[in-house]
Amino acid sequence: MNSRRQDNRELFLTYVIDEEMAKDILMGLTATDFSERLQNEHEGYEDEMLYVFGKDVELLERMGNESKIVSLYIKFNKLDNCYVIVVSLHEQKYPIKYYFK
Repeated sequence: MNSRRQDNRELFLTYVIDEEMAKDILMGLTATDFSERLQNEHEGYEDEMLYVFGKDVELLERMGNESKIVSLYIKFNKLDNCYVIVVSLHEQKYPIKYYFK
């Protein structure tokens, strides 16, 4: 949730979602949610691989009282020391292709 990840912040501002819900979404990912593996293109991190997933989840709009199905874009960075960093968790801007669907 740093300043370069405004899309991530927007998800939490637009919908009623907290860290526990975000954790449940991440823990609920399956192989069919997998989209692609990418080489990190940021300078100094070129040796890292990024893993992209998509997931449709029902979320309650923060301004209003309606729930809607939201297509999420989720990107992880798996480091050599076995740590996994959630890089992106936000609404999809574009439809993604799924590798196993």
